[in-house]
Amino acid sequence: MRTRALAVRIIRQFIRDKRTLALLFAAPLLVLTLVHFVFNGQTVKPHIGTVQVPAPLTERLEQAGADVRSFDTAEQAEAEMRKGKLDAIVSVRGGVPSILLEGSDPSVSKAALLAIQQTVQSVAGGAGVQPAVSYMYGKESLTSFDSFGPVLIGFFSFFFVFLLAGVAFLRERTTGTLERLLATPIRRTELVAGYLSGFGLFALLQAALIAWFAVDVLGLYMEGSIWLVLLVNLLLTMTALTLGTLLSSFAGNEFQIIQFIPVVIVPQFFFSGLFNLDAMEPWLQNVSYVMPLYYGADALRGIMIRGEGLGDIWADVLVLLGFSAAFALLNVLALKKQRPI
Repeated sequence: MRTRALAVRIIRQFIRDKRTLALLFAAPLLVLTLVHFVFNGQTVKPHIGTVQVPAPLTERLEQAGADVRSFDTAEQAEAEMRKGKLDAIVSVRGGVPSILLEGSDPSVSKAALLAIQQTVQSVAGGAGVQPAVSYMYGKESLTSFDSFGPVLIGFFSFFFVFLLAGVAFLRERTTGTLERLLATPIRRTELVAGYLSGFGLFALLQAALIAWFAVDVLGLYMEGSIWLVLLVNLLLTMTALTLGTLLSSFAGNEFQIIQFIPVVIVPQFFFSGLFNLDAMEPWLQNVSYVMPLYYGADALRGIMIRGEGLGDIWADVLVLLGFSAAFALLNVLALKKQRPI
């Protein structure tokens, strides 16, 4: 009887806790659905530009499944490559085929290089023609970790700051500290700014530590400025900080903060660029535009692998600032349910 009574009490607790039921049943289905669309999307075609190459070579590349675009000059093709529109450029210099690889993603570069080399060999009739290969970004020895590392730096900073902010701000609320503060003449904007400044100091230290460790200790490839890496990482952590404090307003305990991870953090992981977004269905790729980590990872990759400056990543920086400002404003509005001011 006692066992049955205990079991019935637990069942009733679950039934009353709708959020836990959603975590138990809906969250796994959401994650599995994302995995299905990420790994069972469309075939990724290498995007190859050609500059005044023989027509048979262009035709063979198209037959091999590549997306081929022809350009009149190498400068036009390289300009498109800098925009991220091309994976490789094929030209003929002195009768010898020349290949310029974009180079920021080793797996994409190897796939494009293999397709071009096989096509050149077939057109040359197996005559042993060896194209000259060069890289716009990175180098031949660039590893997968060098390519994924910038994304992982952003992801870990975002994830752990989100947990820190959510749990810490929730504790302020459940222990009565927030209620006592709201009983003073302090304004909601001052309260949010104070919390973000206090938490933000440790978020900044964490961002700096992760960036330093990845570059100086683990030897992650670094082409651009470490100060820009710190700037982007700080903006990412501030976004995670404001989002974590916002969502903590809708949680009653630490466990409910954890429940937000499958809904908030896991999609960030899938749409951050860690997986090739071109492999997803076009309609699903648009989801990445509402993910803060997508912009942070794009900026970090641009700085660390392509050596981009502030003028190249300004759009990502502005979007992250916009996310942080929007979440901070929502934090101010969320405090209304604590005390109207």
